[in-house]
Amino acid sequence: MTTYKDIRGTHIKTVTTDPPAPVNGQMWYNSTSQVMKGFVITNVGSWSSGGDMNTARRAMASSGAYTTALAAGGYTTAYSALAESYNGSSWTEVGDLNLARSLLKGAGSNTASIAFGGFYHPPSTHVTNNESWNGSAWTEVGDLNTGVYSCGRAGTSTAALAFGGNLPPNNTTAQNESWNGSTWTEVADLNTARQAMQGDGTSTSAIATGGYIPSNSPFGSALTETWNGSAWTEVGDLNEDRYDFGVSAPDSTAALAFGGNDSPPPAAVANTEEWNGSSWTEVADLSTARQQLSGSQTSVTNVLAFGGYTGSNTASTEEWSSTTPSTVTFTAS
Repeated sequence: MTTYKDIRGTHIKTVTTDPPAPVNGQMWYNSTSQVMKGFVITNVGSWSSGGDMNTARRAMASSGAYTTALAAGGYTTAYSALAESYNGSSWTEVGDLNLARSLLKGAGSNTASIAFGGFYHPPSTHVTNNESWNGSAWTEVGDLNTGVYSCGRAGTSTAALAFGGNLPPNNTTAQNESWNGSTWTEVADLNTARQAMQGDGTSTSAIATGGYIPSNSPFGSALTETWNGSAWTEVGDLNEDRYDFGVSAPDSTAALAFGGNDSPPPAAVANTEEWNGSSWTEVADLSTARQQLSGSQTSVTNVLAFGGYTGSNTASTEEWSSTTPSTVTFTAS
């Protein structure tokens, strides 16, 4: 339905300082500087091809940054312990995990990371294992309190979160555990239980979005919650329900969500959405639609998407690059 705002637009307000979080297309008159200003996204970004992984797989743990990513575990034709490191152009196989598994999560850098949770079969096992990476080898450290797979993640190798996911025997959860470098502690739950959602950020400023809710019809979710270090708050939804996708976020104020599984019907998607702290905006699609992919980032303007499932496992890597939206000044001629 067309609204009055769609037809007539919004008034140009007079302000003494520029608004802290303007939306794309917003205009105002700054009476202090006595100029008309506006907020515009001059380039929404695009995906380009990066170097392929050595082994095609899906459902990996990921950590690190845009040009220094780390991928561990996942599923090839079997549960995998393989780990690979990215240098900005190519992947190199590094030391394997101690336990092969998929649907696990990671947090940290390519030289200091943890890989936790996951799933192994047979027998069907929800994994509690947590392994620490020092740049050359993995070491088993403090386990999660409860075995979980397909959870969200945020943080570093010494301060991390594991939230939501699937608990044994097959239950979707809202639980949230916090890692302090030696032990996991249960902290405040998500508002909505879900699995196969994604999250990123820090241990005190994180985002959790999307996911799979078995009681839903369709099963996919667009829900987004942000974490402030003590509690989760529901904020603006994704534009599209999805699960088993990738998310990269430096904190709760900026994020990129890409790929995944849409429902109904279940199908891999290429859609990419960008979060500005208050709302999601659809931007340029991935080159290849896929689900159960992984991501790493330097900032929301530089993101890496790799691996996943397109009908078969893929080794494809894509690199996202964009400029930051900016305030522009208008002049009369």
